Amino acid sequence: MLKKGGGFQTSSFQLQDSLGRVYAFRSIDKDPVLVLAKFWRPTFVTNILRDQIASANPYGALIIPELARAAGIFHTTPTLFYVPKNDTSFGDYAEAVQGKVYMLEEKFKSIADTLSMFGDVGGFEDSDVALRNRYETNTHHFDQTEFARARLLDVLVGDWDRHKGQWDWAVYKEGSDVRYKPIPKDRDQVFLKMDDGAIPFIATSKLMARKFNSFSPKIKDVKALMINASFIDERLLHELSRDEWVAIAEDFQRKLTDDVIEKAVKNLPPPIYTLKGMRIVQNLKNRRDQLSEVAEEMYELLAKQVTVAGTDQADIFRVRRVDDQRTEVTLVRPSQNGIPEKRLYQRTFFRKETEKITLHGLIGDDTFVLEGGVAEGILVEVFGGLGEDRITDKSSVEGWRKMTHIYDTERGNEINFGTEAKDLTTRDVRVHAYDREGN
Repeated sequence: MLKKGGGFQTSSFQLQDSLGRVYAFRSIDKDPVLVLAKFWRPTFVTNILRDQIASANPYGALIIPELARAAGIFHTTPTLFYVPKNDTSFGDYAEAVQGKVYMLEEKFKSIADTLSMFGDVGGFEDSDVALRNRYETNTHHFDQTEFARARLLDVLVGDWDRHKGQWDWAVYKEGSDVRYKPIPKDRDQVFLKMDDGAIPFIATSKLMARKFNSFSPKIKDVKALMINASFIDERLLHELSRDEWVAIAEDFQRKLTDDVIEKAVKNLPPPIYTLKGMRIVQNLKNRRDQLSEVAEEMYELLAKQVTVAGTDQADIFRVRRVDDQRTEVTLVRPSQNGIPEKRLYQRTFFRKETEKITLHGLIGDDTFVLEGGVAEGILVEVFGGLGEDRITDKSSVEGWRKMTHIYDTERGNEINFGTEAKDLTTRDVRVHAYDREGN
């Protein structure tokens, strides 16, 4: 055993085998009380949620590998283990684990943990390290297409608990750059059934615990399934267009055939399959058929307010107000140290979908240029960040309201506000703050 852990609802251990491979060993039994606000914990609501969580399928994670494999998503392959009542291998924790069922799941920490599905992988990182690398350098990138595919699987199986700690990342070299591809893990909250307990409307209320979303034939509340993942979704799903989201969903639907779903659900223990299997199969088929519409809803939720961050190195942001409906944002890495210029980001935003675009320059000496004259446009916020920035607004939007807001420190920057930009510079260095890692 390497160490003991545990989240809001489970006790867990990190184990290592003789070959150096690392595993998570998590309890099947869960207590959801810590996901409640402190105000509600000493009240009757705690007992209601405990009643509701008993309706969850603790073996649901066994269904996921087959679905992920078919859809082309990296995955773990969890296995159930019963710890005998006389087992002493956990030392000081032996009494706490004896007589209980645990789930063993691979962790991806080093090349020793590599499986064939990863291909020519160069290693693995957790979310904190991958995010830090992404923002410190402009040569590290997340594969947003693959992340969107993985997030659609989350919604398909009703997995609401997808915060940044629920992901590892496979690392791939692409010339002088690095790309991260997602590895979902910790499937504790799939196939949750919250509609037949003592007081279901309280347990699933938007005020108390909207995230507890029941796995039913219809995907009723997409936003609820995105609550816990909001931090990472906003940072890793900001470049895909509506058409790209729909194409990913349609490909997912084609690959997730009826046969794949039926085979996946049969990985449940036979007694559990007898009780729950056919209902899960039918629900999965129904939910699969909704994925194109779900993808569009996810896109629309994420498109309302979009933040595009640069890096701690020099970046060039270009904003072009194309017409009254469209605004194009491009992020370019300038040529440096023999590495040629590269476009890192480009997306066209639509005024009917997006209320605000926020650009963060972070630490480098960054350049921002805004151009284009329109009658109506999207609000663009520019945060220059630390460093000596050059910000030029040559755009114009008709009307009295200024649709470019510039935030930076008053000194050390070259800023041309033009006629459109609102001067929101300050002496307060806190204007540079950007939450990179969600800590």
